Amino acid sequence: MNLNPHHDTAYERKTLILLALGFGLVGLDRWIVAPLFPHMMRDLGLDFQQLGSLIGILSVAWGVWAIAMGPVSDRIGRKKILVVTMIAFSLLSSLSGLAASFGSLMLIRAIMGVAEGAFTPASVAATGEASLPSRRGFNQGLQLSMFSLLGLGFAPIIATQLLRVVPSWHWVFMISAIPGLIVAALIAAMLRDHPKSELPGSDAGHVKARWTALFGSRNVLLATLAILCAMAGIFVVSAMVPTYLVEVLHLDTQSMGFVVSAIGFGGFIGSFGVAGVSDFIGRRAAAFIAFVGAAFLLYVFSQTGANPQLLFALLFGISVFALGLLGLLSGPIATEAAPLGLVASSVGFVSGTGEIFGGGLAPVIAGYIAQHFGLAFTLDFALAGLIGGAVVSVFLVETAPRKRENRVAETLGVSRDTV
Repeated sequence: MNLNPHHDTAYERKTLILLALGFGLVGLDRWIVAPLFPHMMRDLGLDFQQLGSLIGILSVAWGVWAIAMGPVSDRIGRKKILVVTMIAFSLLSSLSGLAASFGSLMLIRAIMGVAEGAFTPASVAATGEASLPSRRGFNQGLQLSMFSLLGLGFAPIIATQLLRVVPSWHWVFMISAIPGLIVAALIAAMLRDHPKSELPGSDAGHVKARWTALFGSRNVLLATLAILCAMAGIFVVSAMVPTYLVEVLHLDTQSMGFVVSAIGFGGFIGSFGVAGVSDFIGRRAAAFIAFVGAAFLLYVFSQTGANPQLLFALLFGISVFALGLLGLLSGPIATEAAPLGLVASSVGFVSGTGEIFGGGLAPVIAGYIAQHFGLAFTLDFALAGLIGGAVVSVFLVETAPRKRENRVAETLGVSRDTV
């Protein structure tokens, strides 16, 4: 059902393209450190636990500022936040190339997390507001999928191939700022500014909602818990598998880059695929199937030896499900669970809390496990997170517009027959 007959489809597509590119560059700047880490480890004298800390500090800063800036975006609009933060995290990523110690890397990546965390709820909310309700899951999933495509798909390939033509890993970081600055300029020129947090067809602009209303939404709380589990799974895999492939399975750098790229390509398909399928089968069913699928494939991956093609296929499947869950939980589920006027706040709370504990603390714990018990045991830790998420997803309340409309139609049909 189209609740807005005057919907601007052209603007919907324009917004989706710009913010999908923007979120893809968030992923590129964030995850390019993982495939470069074996080289950074040798040059800077780093260890596995410090890798977990580098991933974790950005996630914690991201989470805190996603929660803090969601309500700000609901009050002042999306555009200002999107432009400023995109410029900031692009420049900060390039500064990572100038780092000469673990301490300077930690500081730079913490500030990057501030910028990327502020960018996330504003961008997801802007995409949801520009979309028709019946396309919201697919559009937000497609936007979030670019994080996987660029950050986890192309980043390992770009990083490992650039190392062939530039003097060192420092230069790879320096080059990474250029695309972000270009997209920031396009957002400034083309995106409209909507200061009120409204979904199509709602009257949220006339309601002054309290941020604490989020805690009265069952799905906000369940989505937050579920995303902790999903992030504990996929972020541990994303952070640790590149080094696991080199140090445990003894793959060479190029083979490692090929295998790890499966995370991004699988996540790209999963982010819009899982969320898009949920438009038809429902949010709850899609979440449960994705958690179970990711857990099963991760177990098989952990039992597989040095076979790059098979490892790629398994990691691709894991990422379809696991990164698809991130798009589903922080996109349509968080959006539809939001009280009126709190769309960015809901997205920020769900994704931000997940970042702090699932994306932030989980890689740190995994780094400790790797350092003291071995890299292989980090996969068991990720598996436990995915199994826990399957249990949580069973309790979600269904909110997909098509499913709810079908339920209403069935109820009306029964009433007519009764009469």
